[in-house]
Amino acid sequence: QVQLVESGGGLVQAGGSLRLSCAAPGSIFSGNPMGWYRQVPGKQRELVAFINRDGSTNYANSVKGRFAISRDNAKNTLYLQMNSLKPEDTAVYYCNTYPPRRDYWGQGTQVTVSS
Repeated sequence: QVQLVESGGGLVQAGGSLRLSCAAPGSIFSGNPMGWYRQVPGKQRELVAFINRDGSTNYANSVKGRFAISRDNAKNTLYLQMNSLKPEDTAVYYCNTYPPRRDYWGQGTQVTVSS
């Protein structure tokens, strides 16, 4: 089944920035709201942000003012700009439609923020 492919994660110090990318077939991007999700071992996967087809966005309270979600349908790519990173942001980050669909989950990309 089709999986979205995340990239851009890494190890950064608190206060630093990362830009995550997500690639998928264009048909998925053009027809659906898209979201970024994150998961820590032992915890439920949670929604970080999503972007509607008209470009409007919504964010979890924990990342408001620090993260920015965007999409480029010409490149079939979803982005998450992460600024002012905190250790609490450490997680595996995934992209998917919003609401998510089981068959679209990829491997995710690890983000680790050190203090």
